[in-house]
Amino acid sequence: MLDPWLGFAITIAVCIVLAVVATAIVAFIVRLVARKRSWPGLLVARARRPFRMVILVVAVWVALALAFPERDWMPAIDQAMTILLIGSGSWLAIGLVRFGTDTALGRYSLDTPDNRVARRIRTQMLILRRLAVAIIVVIAIGAALLTFPAVRTLGASVLASAGIASVVAGLAAQSVLANMFAGIQLVFSEALRVDDVIVAEGEWGRVEEITLSYVVLNLWDERRLVLPCTYFTTQPFENWTRQGSELFGAVELDMDWRVSTTRMREHLAEVLAESTLWDRRASVLQITDATGGLVRVRILVTAANSANLWDLRCNVREAMVTWAQRTLPTAMPVQRVMMTPESPDSSDEDSTGESEGLFSGSIEAQERGNAFTQAVPVVTSDGEDGGDGDADQRSTG
Repeated sequence: MLDPWLGFAITIAVCIVLAVVATAIVAFIVRLVARKRSWPGLLVARARRPFRMVILVVAVWVALALAFPERDWMPAIDQAMTILLIGSGSWLAIGLVRFGTDTALGRYSLDTPDNRVARRIRTQMLILRRLAVAIIVVIAIGAALLTFPAVRTLGASVLASAGIASVVAGLAAQSVLANMFAGIQLVFSEALRVDDVIVAEGEWGRVEEITLSYVVLNLWDERRLVLPCTYFTTQPFENWTRQGSELFGAVELDMDWRVSTTRMREHLAEVLAESTLWDRRASVLQITDATGGLVRVRILVTAANSANLWDLRCNVREAMVTWAQRTLPTAMPVQRVMMTPESPDSSDEDSTGESEGLFSGSIEAQERGNAFTQAVPVVTSDGEDGGDGDADQRSTG
């Protein structure tokens, strides 16, 4: 009689060989069906290992069932193999989800000038992939736990108290659930997408990642700003690429009143004609203010995206300042002080050269000063009021 373990070894060897052959046949069929396309290679890369794992678990389970049909420990083996099959099947399902999302993302590149649709598809696909993976993992864990009889018995009591448990869980995880629903709302309302250029918390950056709980911004200086999803549903923020990446930008200069706007417009046209950053949609030079001894010159330019616009504004500002310094020095801002000659016949001065004021400069003013200070005037020898004397002369003795 053949030893059971030897039979198990032979059976499992045959099953493993059949599993490898089946995997090779499936891979060959996939490549043959879509010979001129790139997705079969991606499918094989994503699903090859989990598919082999599923085939291997099934082969081992069949070999055990054939080699040891009536053993006391077979129920435990069946339960273990069921858990392994659930795990490998979940792994295969996750691989297929990743293959599907990667295939969809591969059709929409972010390297194009107008990538609004690509950013929307990418953002939604990434969120859907995370949701699908989370659901698959939760279902797999629940299915694995249900293989235990004690857990199945416990499940009935858990379902009976599901109402109370849901209330307690909702209160405990209120912020987590709020962020999760805020993330879903952001993605499917298209208020925020991956690769969008936004301004949040006073920081300019590009959306690098959107998850179910937070958003990562890649700032202009390579820092990362992490904000909760609820921030973008409760706080205002600027989205510079909501409908497109083209933008207007302003350059403002304070110049003297003698500036020649005609010559400035001519030089601006020369600067923009030589610039590769200007998208040739608009260029405007206007005087927007003329107060305080200066005129405010505003230059409006356009660019294909925010990065080009920033560099274009800096280049235009530098070129206009350099041009004004070199060719039009009278246009440089100056401060004027007007000097007027003093009137020779001032009627507001008395014989002593003192200007008449409220409390000095005349007899009436001195009387008002005495009334306010309650000083007693001292009468001099010539009978005139000595109201301008110092404190000792004002004392009453």
